[in-house]
Amino acid sequence: MSSRGYFAIGVEAISKPMNLGNICRTAHSFGASFAFTVNAQHKKRDVHKADTSGSMNHMPFYEFPDVASMALPKGCQLVAVELTEDSVDLPSFRHPTNAAYILGPENGVISPDLMAQCDHVIKIPMKFCVNVGIAAALVMYDRLICLGKHAPRPVRAGGPTEEIPDHFRGGSYYINGEKHWRKPEGLEKK
Repeated sequence: MSSRGYFAIGVEAISKPMNLGNICRTAHSFGASFAFTVNAQHKKRDVHKADTSGSMNHMPFYEFPDVASMALPKGCQLVAVELTEDSVDLPSFRHPTNAAYILGPENGVISPDLMAQCDHVIKIPMKFCVNVGIAAALVMYDRLICLGKHAPRPVRAGGPTEEIPDHFRGGSYYINGEKHWRKPEGLEKK
């Protein structure tokens, strides 16, 4: 599951510890760099009941008491997952290389103060809202599909028909206007 950049997942005003535990466990599984809450309303002692991977022992977890105290790494783009008129459908969204995704509370929406901090707003194209843990998992899975290193999908039904090309260091050069790539010595031309 290697890809360039990093991502984090967060939720504002979450009130159910089982949902937070589910989000943290899923984030850990997808390789998130950290998880966070803003203005959380849950009892932290119950989060571990759903977080069976012990994610908070394996990745940083930040609890920001309010929007003003929220701090993200320099260059990290904040992406809201919210149903608004101008939200971009998730399948049409290009994920930033360095992103923190923020979801709203179980029975509400992301606050206007937090929405004002967001660089992008996306939505999952569905008939109605789903559980916040499910929504977080869908966003992380979509990121993995878009930015992970996987063989391309075949045109017809079934598994991949071509393999992932090996990565190599090198540069490009031009001969008579045609672009060529330098390959490390010892690799045969394909």
